[in-house]
Amino acid sequence: MRPRPIRSRARRIPVPAAALTMAGAMVTFGLTGCAAQPDPDTVTVLNSATDTAEHEANQDFFDRCAEPLGLRVEQISVPADQVASKALRMASSDSLTDILELDGSQVPQFAETEGLLPIGEAGVDTSVFSDSANSLGSFDGTQYGVARSVNSLALIYNVDLLAEAGLEPPTTWDELETTAAALTQGDTYGMAFSASPNADGVYQFLPFFWSAGGDEARLDDGAGVPALQLWKDLVDAGSASRSVVNWNQQDVNDQFISGRAAMMINGPWQVPVLDGQDDVDWAVASIPVPQAGQDPVPPIGGTVMTVPRNDDDPERVSNAGRVLSCLNSEENQLAWGERVNNVPTRAEAAQAYREENPKLAPFADLVLTARSRTAEVGTRWPVVGDALAGAFQSVLTGRSSPEQALDAAQSQATAGE
Repeated sequence: MRPRPIRSRARRIPVPAAALTMAGAMVTFGLTGCAAQPDPDTVTVLNSATDTAEHEANQDFFDRCAEPLGLRVEQISVPADQVASKALRMASSDSLTDILELDGSQVPQFAETEGLLPIGEAGVDTSVFSDSANSLGSFDGTQYGVARSVNSLALIYNVDLLAEAGLEPPTTWDELETTAAALTQGDTYGMAFSASPNADGVYQFLPFFWSAGGDEARLDDGAGVPALQLWKDLVDAGSASRSVVNWNQQDVNDQFISGRAAMMINGPWQVPVLDGQDDVDWAVASIPVPQAGQDPVPPIGGTVMTVPRNDDDPERVSNAGRVLSCLNSEENQLAWGERVNNVPTRAEAAQAYREENPKLAPFADLVLTARSRTAEVGTRWPVVGDALAGAFQSVLTGRSSPEQALDAAQSQATAGE
């Protein structure tokens, strides 16, 4: 879709320091220059919807909201790991979009520089959204973004293999170890998860770390040691492959649908692939916890739509807010959630989603106790996440004990403070 005519004007947009690093360039805040502002009737969106089906799905929902308002929406879509650097380049040329869609973990990096408008000032009401969902778009007590749907992790299991073994899905860590051991036969491991040294592995480790009482601000306090020990025990017992240190979440799903894993930790983004195959009858259960009766504490994931500051152009802010409010109506949230297998963030829509999608109901339950990765450490999360990755990689490859690994992780996470 070709851009509408543009005109020039100057304005100031703060640029997150983290984005500066990702872009590999030194750019100072508040750059001005030849600005590119779209037609007043066009709302522009920067997002990561590069997949054709995802891009078209987004456009369908944007159009259903924009057209009754006499507006049109244009998406600029880049790979997810390039959104921040793309936003930086657009900000430095004074051409940032009206809506900026970020991964929830990136919100603090942009909000800290006052580059985002508190979402309420754009006329978007988030008071009816779940607390866990709102935590995804907040920073330092202020709501900067809105997540129209969220996701998390769950235990996905092979129904036939558990039934043949006379087993139920495990609910505690002890049950997880015994069930995984019993299901490990021939080329099939009882359990699969991602322990890759990046965001995938960290995301999958957090439900175990947090459910054990681990504190990302104090990695060396000992609370997270049992979570590392659990992963180590599963691998050492042969119930999980030593290759988990190399598997991303897609690799884990591949192992599961090929019959080489009886259970796995994964998210609803795998549902299209799971539904598209006929070899494995699968179901979803909650993530096992250290002790019976505890609530699991998985990470909450998803993207957050924010409104960059455009203080000199209230019409742009108003139009962006009106589109976002429409996208987050109960009807539209439910329709979007069902389209992408994510849980709506409005309480009524989430309940309707649960009732209409009973197979995925555990995901709807899990997001209620889920946490934002940045809620406690804010802009320090990328460093903390890298430290956690180093810890479980070190333990699973036999280089250090869980205690040693978390002591080293704390030193890494606080270096330079």
